[in-house]
Amino acid sequence: MRWFTGAEIEMRLIVFALLLLSFGWAAPAYAQGAPAGANRTTAEMLPLFARNNCASLKDMAEQLFCGDPDLNALGSKLSAAAESRLSRILDRQSAIAENVEWIKARDSSCGLFGLQPVQPAALPSVKACLLKATQERIAILLDANFDCLAANDTASLVICADPELAIADKELTAQIVTLIGKLKEDQVKGALAEYARWTRTRDRLCDLDDKDNVPLNELESSEPCLNDLIKQKLAEIAAAKGDPRKLFGQDMLSPSPDADAVDLCIGRIQSANTCENFLRISRVLQLDVEASDREAIVTAAVEMKVLAPFSICSPVASNCTGTCWDLQSRQPKPTVVNSRENILVGYRLTIEKSFAFQKSKDGNWRCSTETLRPVEYGTAQRGP
Repeated sequence: MRWFTGAEIEMRLIVFALLLLSFGWAAPAYAQGAPAGANRTTAEMLPLFARNNCASLKDMAEQLFCGDPDLNALGSKLSAAAESRLSRILDRQSAIAENVEWIKARDSSCGLFGLQPVQPAALPSVKACLLKATQERIAILLDANFDCLAANDTASLVICADPELAIADKELTAQIVTLIGKLKEDQVKGALAEYARWTRTRDRLCDLDDKDNVPLNELESSEPCLNDLIKQKLAEIAAAKGDPRKLFGQDMLSPSPDADAVDLCIGRIQSANTCENFLRISRVLQLDVEASDREAIVTAAVEMKVLAPFSICSPVASNCTGTCWDLQSRQPKPTVVNSRENILVGYRLTIEKSFAFQKSKDGNWRCSTETLRPVEYGTAQRGP
């Protein structure tokens, strides 16, 4: 009997979540019956509708993939392609969020909106659209170059534009994936968070933070820095000699009160509140520092991307973003009473907050801020 590694378990859990998000038809086998008012016309059009209990699914696209033999078979191929991609990248939750956004775009482009029924005369064209879009998606997911094509942050765009950097970064990713695959299940998320934090530090050191709208040809000066830091990380991996414990799980300390220290502080707060399933820190910008010999206040802007929906006023909102939200004004709100509105995948939440630090006897700076509440300013934006 073969035992799965921690990374494989993590991968399978993530893929399972992706499948649930992408193909609700994975669940009907456990359903106890169709809800009242199921669309009989749809049931009559789809040969597998009754057998797979497709009426229990939440939107028409899922019902079509559940009940139509051709779409059902293609759905299995899509899930395998998605798993193939997840096996070669590190930012897996972000990839799942990207897939959810793609599904929304595919459905709307094929004329599907929620549970709005498909008329019998329109079914052939809708099915053809879904088949074409899904087949194209499978081909894209299986293409290793898609990892660069899907890049939407400045550093990744710079790396992918330079062949040597792209090769070095691909090698680094492969080696990190291998190392993380040797960790125990409860260590995997921490290692992934550590590597993500290293990439953000890399971007700050290479002057790529807050450069989203700068033309790539104006960022070429950052390439030597990226090359040096990637080589440095590869050297650290070589020195670890295949032991991930020498690279991950070390007690991280902050030599100075700055954006790196804030990044580490936020990571600890979010980890303590199990925020990684809902949000990913994408950027930490240092705005101001006030420091004495033993104490410091660092004001920073923290940008987070939403990976899974959560209520605008919930423990996730309060503990992981530091505030409730008013999506109409796109601003933080101290409390929101009896709201069922959700912050959806694709939102970028930015908060500004002052973080307190104290200097320890060993000369390092330790964060004394234990929660993200309250924030001093914030914005909620929809889009990449």
